[in-house]
Amino acid sequence: MSLSPAFLDELRTRTLLSALVAKTVKLQRKGREFAACCPFHNEKTPSFYVNDEKGFYHCFGCGAHGDAIRWMTDQRGLPFIDAVKELAQAAGMELPAPDAREAARAERARSLHDVMAAAAAWFEEQYNGLPGAAARAYVERRGITDATRKAFALGYAPDSKTGLRRALAKFGDAMLVEAGLLIEVEGKEPYDRFRDRLMIPIRDPRGRVIAFGGRIIGQGEPKYLNSPDTPLFDKGRTLYNLDCAAPAARKSGRMIVVEGYLDVIALAQAGIEEAVAPLGTALTEFQIERLWRQVDAPLLCFDGDAAGQKAAFRAAIRALPGLAPGRSLSFLTLPSGQDPDDLVRSGGARAFESLAAAPEPLVDRLWNHELAEPLATPEQRAGLRKRLNELAAAIADPDVRQQYQAEFRERFDTRFLQRPAFQRGPRPPFRPGTGWQPPRPISPEAKGVGSAGIDRRLLKGVVAGLLRYPDLLARHAEALHGLQASDPAIARLLDALVDLALEEQALDTERLGTILRSSEFDALARDLLRADRLRFSFTKKDADPERARTDLAEVIQAMVEQPEIEAALRSATERFMRTMDDNDRLEQQRLRELRDENARRLANLMQDDEGA
Repeated sequence: MSLSPAFLDELRTRTLLSALVAKTVKLQRKGREFAACCPFHNEKTPSFYVNDEKGFYHCFGCGAHGDAIRWMTDQRGLPFIDAVKELAQAAGMELPAPDAREAARAERARSLHDVMAAAAAWFEEQYNGLPGAAARAYVERRGITDATRKAFALGYAPDSKTGLRRALAKFGDAMLVEAGLLIEVEGKEPYDRFRDRLMIPIRDPRGRVIAFGGRIIGQGEPKYLNSPDTPLFDKGRTLYNLDCAAPAARKSGRMIVVEGYLDVIALAQAGIEEAVAPLGTALTEFQIERLWRQVDAPLLCFDGDAAGQKAAFRAAIRALPGLAPGRSLSFLTLPSGQDPDDLVRSGGARAFESLAAAPEPLVDRLWNHELAEPLATPEQRAGLRKRLNELAAAIADPDVRQQYQAEFRERFDTRFLQRPAFQRGPRPPFRPGTGWQPPRPISPEAKGVGSAGIDRRLLKGVVAGLLRYPDLLARHAEALHGLQASDPAIARLLDALVDLALEEQALDTERLGTILRSSEFDALARDLLRADRLRFSFTKKDADPERARTDLAEVIQAMVEQPEIEAALRSATERFMRTMDDNDRLEQQRLRELRDENARRLANLMQDDEGA
């Protein structure tokens, strides 16, 4: 069906937006507009406005914006064409005539909806009649009340190969096969797909039955049997109970994903109505996208067993490409051996809510899953780093991808690279725009910026100072370990000094000299201790020891900070070139000033032979 812009504009003109919105949201007139608490996010002060003159709604809190058609698709969850049809019918407008092929497809769909509605009614009749005694007993054992049973229209398919076929004979075998209700085998009569099963209708966002899930009553396999894909039903794009959960999610601000139909039903009976379930398969990208249309961070609540946790991780992997600022997943792990149905039957809604109060963020779920692998050897830890990098690389949004890369890198370095003997408590990571204190050791980004290494003369002066005051080695080992030395020989000497300080609890100048004289570094150490044009207080033989130690510590700190500042400046510059935003420009300027100030600190600590 071709819908011209002129037709859609006429449809919007004929639709009074405030009247449409007022069907589900309480509006209050504010001058020429109407105001309400936003239906798309939780708030106590109205920030949602409807303007009939301009024909749009807008929320100043969450940014939701649209016209009458967008309201039907986003708030009601209707597909675009269904939204247009419903608005056109209310406005008394005739839709453009479809071509013959599209008209035939629409007519067949209408007929299939009639078939599914008739089947659902027949299954309910069987449930309430003599054949449904076993199904009623099963529902009672599951603790499902009759009111809940009616709300979800549970029914029963008798143990017969022809019961449904005979009851719906007026539709013909071909239509019943196309609807997925009969199984057709070449050379044989079609027979009922569902037999001796509790029947659970699956509805589309408009509440129309499009498929069924059947739970075996007695013994047999499979335990659950779903309708096959049909013109009405796409298993990978459908979520069970979305028609009821979507309105509830708009009130609660959350959407819960569980594994099965009966988990959804049990939660709804406990008063938690915003739950949906995939249809017997792992959560697909299409289903995740549909969830994101409802809430920013759906809560995945899968069973606590190995299979449930594996399914949760698969969902996490599939969500990665679609992550965006403010759009993610969260996770709730149930006690081992329990599902949501067990939990609320034993402890009610309070038991579920107590667990749901602190869900696990997506980044934690990915990290903890990978951390469960063996990590005893360097090769295994290298594998962990590789897997984490691959996970972050799967994220399409560049800003979110960068945040995940930084988060994984910080966690990896904290766990495997930092030496516990030198940890003085947690230090905050570098955050441009805040009170700044650089981390130790140097971050990989900073190493990349300073890959050419520290200036050789500056590095020689620092190592010479450490040879004179080796007691400072242990205190600054964490920072020294991360420095990028431009001279390989000095780099090896510095690493040896750090390792020696780790092994020797009380390393003094005499002890260090004794060790160096019998090592490969003897000549280099003596050369560094000779007079050099670049001087610091700590390179002089006759310097005041207290001042020398203070200056040496300050130079080491400045050397560590400089590549961190350069890395942040590079990131801010790239960001400003993309956005041309004033805040990014100011951040860029602030970091330049910080870099220059740090360079001045180093210059002020230097002296040449002439005492400049």
